[in-house]
Amino acid sequence: MVSCIFCNIINGTIPSEKVYEDEHVYAFMDITPVAKGHLLLIPKVHRENVYDMTEDEAANLFRAVPKIANALKAEFQPAGMNLLQNNGSHAGQTVYHFHLHFIPRYDEKDGFVWTWNPQVDTLTPEVIGGLASQLRERL
Repeated sequence: MVSCIFCNIINGTIPSEKVYEDEHVYAFMDITPVAKGHLLLIPKVHRENVYDMTEDEAANLFRAVPKIANALKAEFQPAGMNLLQNNGSHAGQTVYHFHLHFIPRYDEKDGFVWTWNPQVDTLTPEVIGGLASQLRERL
């Protein structure tokens, strides 16, 4: 896919700071990092989002996750790490090639904001049970 920036990074037409590569995935430093060590892991095959990935493609990608996370932890000693992945514009996706962010966290006030707004008034235990039942049937 010629117009995909991440495909162009994989094929070398756009430079990147490669951190890891195998036959299935490519990891590189984010050019707009929110923390020291912020990097992206992408599949080499173009997949817009998680919905487009096969189980094997996802397994190959996530097989590299502990290796990369532990390298970040050993090298930079963050206090924690967020793994972030967005699917679709409503979820914040801006580059439409699946990518997983590794965001090392060094301080609670490092500027990276994660907002959690539980919907406990509308998503009651009864509603949650019904949703779980629907998903069980689908799976």
